[in-house]
Amino acid sequence: MILVTGGAGFIGSNFVLDWLAHCDEPVVNLDKLTYAGNLANLHSVADNPSHIFVRGDIGDSGLVNGLLAQHRPRAIINFAAESHVDRSIHGPSDFIQTNIVCTFNLLESVRAYHAGLDEQGKLALRFLHVSTDEVYGSLGKQDPAFNERNQYAPNSPYSASKAASDHLVRAYHHTYGLPVLTTNCSNNYGPYHFPEKLIPLVIRNALAGKSLPVYGDGQQIRDWLYVVDHCRAIRAVLDAGRPGETYNVGGNNEKRNIEVVRTICALLDAYAPKASGSYADQIEFVKDRPGHDVRYAIDATKIQAELGWFPQESFDSGIDKTVRWYLDNQQWVEQVADGSYREWIDSNYKERQ
Repeated sequence: MILVTGGAGFIGSNFVLDWLAHCDEPVVNLDKLTYAGNLANLHSVADNPSHIFVRGDIGDSGLVNGLLAQHRPRAIINFAAESHVDRSIHGPSDFIQTNIVCTFNLLESVRAYHAGLDEQGKLALRFLHVSTDEVYGSLGKQDPAFNERNQYAPNSPYSASKAASDHLVRAYHHTYGLPVLTTNCSNNYGPYHFPEKLIPLVIRNALAGKSLPVYGDGQQIRDWLYVVDHCRAIRAVLDAGRPGETYNVGGNNEKRNIEVVRTICALLDAYAPKASGSYADQIEFVKDRPGHDVRYAIDATKIQAELGWFPQESFDSGIDKTVRWYLDNQQWVEQVADGSYREWIDSNYKERQ
C-alpha cells in the first residue's frame, strides 16, 4: 500500500493512473479537491478496488494520522501543493499555508508513524517529496543546467514556499532519520493539465477564437518534461533512490515560450484547421509578470546514471500527444473551466492587455 497526497491534481492524477497501470500495489489517494484537483481525472479508476480516494487536507493531522494507522503504507508520495506562480503573486498566503505549514504537519505525522514501526518497517519506509526546478532561481542563457548541488535562489512566493518545504524534508532526514527522497522536476505538460498553465491555456483559447497571451517577448526558456515520463522517474526514485538524496528530473527539451505557442498553433492548424488563417494570428504579447525567471534547465545526469531513467518522449512527440488529447477531451476542459477559473483568468490578464 502507498499513500499519495494531491493525487487528483495534474501530476498526481497522472501518477496514480500510471501506478495502477504498472503496479499491483493499492493506492490511498488523499486530496483536498481545491480548484485544480479534479476527480474527473480519475474517472477510469473510479471502480478500481486498488484505488481508495479520501477527500482531505494534508494539514489535518488527525485525518493523516488515522490514514497511516489504518492503511500502514510503505511509502508516502507528496504531490500536494499550490503550484501556479501567477496565483502566488496575487495571493501568496495560500502558498505559505499549503506548501510550508501543511507540509510540516504531514512530516510530523509521518515522523510519528515511522517511530512506531519495527526495525524492518523503518528501513522499508519512504517519504518522497515532489518539488520543482524553480527553487534554484533563474539561469542565464549560457549557464549550465541546474544540478542537485545548485544553491537555492527562489524568485517568487511559489518557488520560495517550495524551497522551504524542500528544506523541511531535508531537515527531517538529518535530524530525525526520516527516510526521505526529493525530486525537483522541470515544467510538466500533458493530459489533465489545468487550463491556467501555458500549454492548455493556449490550446483552449485558440479553439475558442480568443487571444493567445504571451508574456513579455516570449523569449523565456523552459525545459519541458512530458508528465508520464515524470511519473516513470518518480517510480524509479521510489524503487531505488538513496534515502536523503535529491534527484533532478528534466526532459532535455529547452524551448522558448514563443516557440511552444507557435508549435501548438501549427499542430492545431493541422488537426483542427480554422476556416481561414492560422491560429498563430491570435498570438498577443502582453505585459510580463513581475520577477519572471529567464530560463530553467535541468541536468538529469544523476538520475540517469544511478537509476537508469531517461525521458522517452521528445518535445515533438509529447506535444503532439498533448494537443491530440485536448482535442479529444473537450468535455473535460469545459467541465474544469468553471466560473471561478474564468474569474481568475480575467483578473490575471485584464491588466496585461
